[in-house]
Amino acid sequence: MQAEFTIETRGQGLYEFTSDIRDWLSSIGADGLLTLFVRHTSCSLLIQENADPEVQTDLQAFFSRLVPPTDHPSMSYLKHTYEGPDDMPAHIKAAMMPVSLSIPVRRGQPALGTWQGIYLFEHRTAPHVRRVAAHFG
Repeated sequence: MQAEFTIETRGQGLYEFTSDIRDWLSSIGADGLLTLFVRHTSCSLLIQENADPEVQTDLQAFFSRLVPPTDHPSMSYLKHTYEGPDDMPAHIKAAMMPVSLSIPVRRGQPALGTWQGIYLFEHRTAPHVRRVAAHFG
């Protein structure tokens, strides 16, 4: 079975869509493996803590500090700058983090830990509509 999830972002940050995944999987109600794949080159997918929002804030701050915008002096070596100062850093972050996830499914539910959620990590500053392809088998 396959599906596609649409996630509208409002700029950089982590956007949880675990409930969308749970709803889809519960309608299938079977055991198997879920594969998620984000169809863009400037965002990532993560399984991360969903209990304390400071985790998401700290992750975003860390990666922003690790890979600053192209107008930061430390990034002057970059050539791909014509799509804005956040574009090439977004590609770098997406190259460092997963763009696909494999999640076991038991009785129609993702086998996530107690505090785990599924997130799209938006690396661009402008709002975007992101698509995540899902395959269950």
